[in-house]
Order: sequence, then structure tokens, then C-alpha cells
Amino acid sequence: MLLVDVDGPLNPYAAKPYRRPEGYETHRMMTPRWEAAERRRLAEWGLPNRPVKPLRVWLNPNHGPALTALPFDLVWATTWEEEADEFIAPVLGLPTLPYIPWPSPRPEPAGGVFWKTPEIVAWAKCRPFAWVDDEISEADHAWVQEHHHGPALLHRVDPRRGLEPDDFAALTAWAMRITSP
Repeated sequence: MLLVDVDGPLNPYAAKPYRRPEGYETHRMMTPRWEAAERRRLAEWGLPNRPVKPLRVWLNPNHGPALTALPFDLVWATTWEEEADEFIAPVLGLPTLPYIPWPSPRPEPAGGVFWKTPEIVAWAKCRPFAWVDDEISEADHAWVQEHHHGPALLHRVDPRRGLEPDDFAALTAWAMRITSP
């Protein structure tokens, strides 16, 4: 399985605000989750009647074919959850994918471990997985090594650049290593 985060790997949100990375297209998206969060924020700021601006999302149309060409079953591992199927998958030409549902409120693991990490390991249930995210740290690597009883690749993606050819090559090489006799 390849567990795919949206913001960072597919949407290089940390790139310079007015300098879209090469190969990416700009999309304005008003997901129900985004709209609700923005309405709460505006109300907290005393601006309840201000219109909500859609979320700017940069997506590379080449990522859909590149992801489906990988030797993995794809799974969303993003806070977009089911909204990734409605808003991200069609733009990239991806089919409807399963997603990992996150608990609310989000857990706060100790020792610098990213909140998604224990959830992903529990969801994987010892199955082999690769995970692409922009918030993976050494603490996450150590936590997975200690708690996951199966092959795992935690692959950090620079949120200023998103997935690049080297990332796809690394994912393919890892998949080939764990499936070779």
C-alpha cells in the first residue's frame, strides 16, 4: 500500500505564495470541511458575514498517472479524508481510493511523533506500507520501527516542491525490494 498525503506531496503549499511550481496548475476548492473551518475562524475574528475564500490548491496533472503506475494499492492518508476523492482524485485522474479516517480530536503522541503515525500503524495492521507525507520526522521512523511488525517506508516530501521524479523512483525501488524473492 502507498499511503498518500495531499498537502505537501501533491499540493506543494509551502512554495512561494505567488510562484506556482513548474508543472502544477492552480485550483480553487471549497470543500465542506474547509468552508466550515473558515467560517469558524472568521466568526472568532468577529467577521461572521465575511465571504469564505476557496482554498488554493496546486496540483500536477502528471501525478495521477505516475501514482497509478506505481506497484502499490493507493490509500489516502490525508486530513482531506473522503473529500480527497471528490476534489483531488478527479483533477489527477485517480479512481476513488480508500482513505484512513482520523479520530477527532486528534491524538497528541509524545516524543515529537506526528499525530498520524500511530493511527497509520494501527490501520496498517502489520501489512507492508509506504507513506508519503511532509511531516515525517526521525521520531516517526523510530516509532514505526518499534511498533510496526512489517515492512514500512516513511518517505518525507518537501512541501515546497511536492512529489518529484526521485520520489517516484525511491518508492518503486522500495516496492521492488520487498516483493523480490
